[in-house]
Amino acid sequence: MNNDITYKIRPAGRHLLTIGRDLIQDNYAAVIELVKNAYDADSPHVDIEFRAAPDRSRYTITISDHGHGMSKDDIINKWLVPSTKDKRIKKRSPSGRILQGSKGVGRYAASILGEDLTLETVTDQNEKTTVCLEWTDFEDAEYLDDVDILVETVETSEPSGTVLTINGDDDLLSEWDKARFEKLRFELKKLTPPMSNVLHNEDSLDKFSINLAVKGFPGVDDIKETIEPYPLFELFDYKISGVIDANGKGTLIYSSQKVRNTVEEKIQFDLGKDTGCGELDIDIRVFDREKEAIAALTKRGLKEESESPFGRLTARQLLNYYNGIGVYRNGFRIRPLGDIGYDWLKLNARRVNNPTLRIGSNQAIGYVQIQSADVSDLIEKSARDGLKENEAFNRLQEVTREVISELEIRRFRYRKDAGLSRPTIKVEQNLQGLFSSDELIESVSTHLNKDGVDKTTIGKTIELINKDAEEKNKVADEIQTIVAIYQVEATLGKIVNVILHEGSKPLSYIRNQIPNLVEWNNSFQKTRDQEDFENIIRIANGMIQSADIFVNLFRRLDPLAARKRTIRQPLELKKTIQDIVLIFEKEIESDNISVEIKGPADFKYSARIQDIYSIFTNLIDNSLFWIREKQTNNRKIIIKIKMDDNCLRYIDYRDTGTGIEPDLIESEVIFAPGFTTKPNGTGLGLAIAGEAAARNSLELAARIFNEGAHFRLQPKKENDK
Repeated sequence: MNNDITYKIRPAGRHLLTIGRDLIQDNYAAVIELVKNAYDADSPHVDIEFRAAPDRSRYTITISDHGHGMSKDDIINKWLVPSTKDKRIKKRSPSGRILQGSKGVGRYAASILGEDLTLETVTDQNEKTTVCLEWTDFEDAEYLDDVDILVETVETSEPSGTVLTINGDDDLLSEWDKARFEKLRFELKKLTPPMSNVLHNEDSLDKFSINLAVKGFPGVDDIKETIEPYPLFELFDYKISGVIDANGKGTLIYSSQKVRNTVEEKIQFDLGKDTGCGELDIDIRVFDREKEAIAALTKRGLKEESESPFGRLTARQLLNYYNGIGVYRNGFRIRPLGDIGYDWLKLNARRVNNPTLRIGSNQAIGYVQIQSADVSDLIEKSARDGLKENEAFNRLQEVTREVISELEIRRFRYRKDAGLSRPTIKVEQNLQGLFSSDELIESVSTHLNKDGVDKTTIGKTIELINKDAEEKNKVADEIQTIVAIYQVEATLGKIVNVILHEGSKPLSYIRNQIPNLVEWNNSFQKTRDQEDFENIIRIANGMIQSADIFVNLFRRLDPLAARKRTIRQPLELKKTIQDIVLIFEKEIESDNISVEIKGPADFKYSARIQDIYSIFTNLIDNSLFWIREKQTNNRKIIIKIKMDDNCLRYIDYRDTGTGIEPDLIESEVIFAPGFTTKPNGTGLGLAIAGEAAARNSLELAARIFNEGAHFRLQPKKENDK
């Protein structure tokens, strides 16, 4: 007997509320969905009106447009069909706008705003259709198709368009206080990016505006306005913008308003690979947060909506309130990307390790315009609460941060030159200058002589000064020693990945073979079998080889692991550099990089071995990173020791990586602590290398080079301080 019977899935009545009221993020998201529908209808504007009843017992929300309207057939076969794919198929409106709604559920978000919904829509064929929905009908119905919906159609002379009317009771009305309406205004202001060319071409006649009216709500001033972005966007300190194509190439424009008469800088951007998330249109504005910078906003024209200038506190609050880099698709923001506190780019995490260079999320306002999901693979979540965190989203974060890094580098350089950032600290020079008493002795002697003080008293005074200076210089030496040790340890920390990479394989072998060794030993004790004994010997030999790897690794790292500062002593310079290169041996082999060290093998130079290790360890670590980034077949590091009459003339260090921008070399900003162009760098490597060189009467300088990076290490001249 065959009892197989086919059945159909029947959605419950409240399913409509699940995809509307329960799935939607909040009231603001519901309003935004209905605004997008007005845009899709080719309306030039949308009018949003909140009106409270005189007795405050209920309120009405009216959302109206002057678009093309919907026919009765559209209502029955599309509007009343949840999850319809009509817009996904059409992709564009009759007037050519890219359609916003694609999931076919946005209109049901109205259920979160009130108890009912009345739709009145008029086509340009003089057909007016009216639909009334009571949300409780769906709540009470067992199945969705149990709810009868009356659809009325009449002829009319009214202009085309659609009006949605939503009614709410006193409980819903009480939720709409001053703070909620301010939040609604904020969401609407950020709904479209503050640059007209994103939503449409600047020369296009296709405009779309949002009008908001609020009347009669207790404790809320009446509102009647056309939504405009906050004026802050045009008052930036620094700006970077441009289009990055899907191949990862584009032209960025950088500009600053910190000083007058500055020119825009064109930056040829090359990611070195596809974006992995389609074409990106980016515009990011950054603001300094010092009180002087905040005050400068009002001087640039920041005004209240009443046209009175903002005070410093109000301007800071506005920046606190309005910051965020939004993600937009087809001209509309994808919430919550760009919300305050929603740091989707992880800018604050980057800034923790390098606050001098990196910006925080509360300093930036801007947008990233993305392409459609089928091109970019950037997919919106069904609940309208962001993008799915897939590989394309990770690449979107990566590319956007790379663009921001270009701004950060230029901002860092400007602030350094203008004295706005933390001063570059050269420990050796500053400590020596701090405790130098020569100028003080000369000044005291001059003044005492003028006052007629006898030579004996002057001599005793100078003797006291010298004694004090001597004690302080001892302290200075101790500080220098501690700083040198810390810098060496910081260098060791940078190459911990080398230790982990090289040590993991032998350590894994030893750990995995111990049980086998125990097993073979137990078996041998019982059987005295020769094969068991050979297995024991084989494992023991393998452990000896693994131990040798650790011994050699630690021997190479030993100079960096010293707990005290060594004295300067003659070093075989070429051999020392070769030993440093061996630290990176496995990485160099796996990345197919050739290293060439030229120079006399017997030449010795008096230096502290830890400092020489610090210099070349940081240089090589940087080279490995940038050679990998460049992904070139020409992968070389060349180190050349140049002599002059048995004296060191200089050491040239070159690689075939991405190289260094000439203006960064000329400004010497690359040696400033905190400055880095690595995505997650600390900006300490070259600063440490420069300090290590100075401690050994050497000077490390970058030189302009056509291919890759070029550094020169040479003895200081006698008149150099």
